[in-house]
Amino acid sequence: MKRASLAAVACALLASAAVPATAPANKPKPPKPQPDYSAQLQKAVTVTGMVRHERALANIGERNGGTRASGTAGFLKSRDYVAGRLQDAGYAVTVQPFDFPFFQETSPSTLGDFTEGPQDDFTIMQYSGSGDVTAAVEPVDVTLPPTAEPSSTSGCEPEDFAGFTAGDIALVQRGTCDFAVKVDNAVAAGASAVIIFNEGQPGRTDSQGGTLGGPKDVPVLFTSFAAGDALAQDPPAALHIVTTTINETRETYNVIADSKKGDTSRTVVVGSHLDSVLEGPGINDDGSGTAQDLEIAEELPTVLKKPKNHIRFAFWGAEESGLLGSTHYVESLTQEQKDDIMANLNFDMVASPNYVRMVYDGDGSDNTSPSPPTPGPVGSDIIESIFTTYFDGRGLAHQSTAFDGRSDYGPFIDAGIPAGGTFSGAEEIKTAEEAQIYGGTAGAAYDPCYHQACDTLANLNLQAFDEFSDAAADAVVKLAQRPTDLTDNETLAKRAPTTMPFKGPEALR
Repeated sequence: MKRASLAAVACALLASAAVPATAPANKPKPPKPQPDYSAQLQKAVTVTGMVRHERALANIGERNGGTRASGTAGFLKSRDYVAGRLQDAGYAVTVQPFDFPFFQETSPSTLGDFTEGPQDDFTIMQYSGSGDVTAAVEPVDVTLPPTAEPSSTSGCEPEDFAGFTAGDIALVQRGTCDFAVKVDNAVAAGASAVIIFNEGQPGRTDSQGGTLGGPKDVPVLFTSFAAGDALAQDPPAALHIVTTTINETRETYNVIADSKKGDTSRTVVVGSHLDSVLEGPGINDDGSGTAQDLEIAEELPTVLKKPKNHIRFAFWGAEESGLLGSTHYVESLTQEQKDDIMANLNFDMVASPNYVRMVYDGDGSDNTSPSPPTPGPVGSDIIESIFTTYFDGRGLAHQSTAFDGRSDYGPFIDAGIPAGGTFSGAEEIKTAEEAQIYGGTAGAAYDPCYHQACDTLANLNLQAFDEFSDAAADAVVKLAQRPTDLTDNETLAKRAPTTMPFKGPEALR
């Protein structure tokens, strides 16, 4: 009996050893796939929705003298429209007031005839003074013929005006220093008026003027290179200039909208400027950026209910006066608040009728201007790659555009904050090569209505609007959900400075 029992036990043990162990009951389940928030937001942000906002802005412009410029009733109505929509979408909305120098030309300026070159080929400089001047024209240190690179120092040093005849009209050439520096030096030398002519290189030949940054006491006009060259070659003994302007301090506003969720130590500022120029309603410049960002802001909470990072939408005032709204905002921040901004996305013109797809050159690798090229602060290269990866993934051609200081990213990169964005083109001319790649018309401006009264609803390219808004929606989601800052090096996480100081908007120079 004992032997039989032992044998039975041994057999039972052998049998049990051959049976595999039972799997533990609490085996972890595979992680759930994350929703594709980017695709969802792209679907939610529609051309129809953006055009609805554009119609509202166009109606505001039409009912307020054809403009939405800062300091006008049209801007106030635009402010109220955007702030109301953002509040209804659940954001914490702040309207940030600031004073700025308002400028308006109240009657057409005149520039007397000259022997050669186009007549009436000039514009008034923003913040020009009023005046009625008849005087001789005196060229000041001009470079003719122009050099290959933008390098004229005409009027940049007080010494340039040695021997200048007080009371004459100073003729200076664009280049190197800010327009305001040239004018201040001319006025100190006794000039009764100033004519600035374009420098003469490709892209610097027309009479598209710029801003003086603040009020001046004498008339200041900007001419094409051809007109300025004619004046320099044969300076008139008497030239008649008349300007009538308003230069006064007015109040304008930024509209800031904050999401109620997300890590505020990694804040993403999504910006576009709300103002137009006085000459038109600004439906592409920058109604397109405004409408895109507003549509994204309204749809984002329905798609991404718990963003990892804080999202702040900003609609800047007085951009057209020299980036004044974004500059005021950045300067109002403490260093700690600046450090909390992980990235700035800037969208200034995203529906140009003769568009190209441009992405800001975050790493400075593709542009030679300014010279040397200026990469953005550490992390700007990552923002650039978000956009280029998006376009590449959809087989959409794109090209880079330099951080040249022409829009509201400027104050952010000056403060060492990573920035990036897209741009569909302004007054620059589309090349034959670009027309082959993107379609459209070679030899015509990307936006033929840039800074003009014709920048209306009819000036929008809806295909561009669709493509750029999808890219913007993708970038907002990727940054909203990014688990880390835009650098792996913690010692650089608090924003390495730019390699060159920000010099202000191109319109100043």
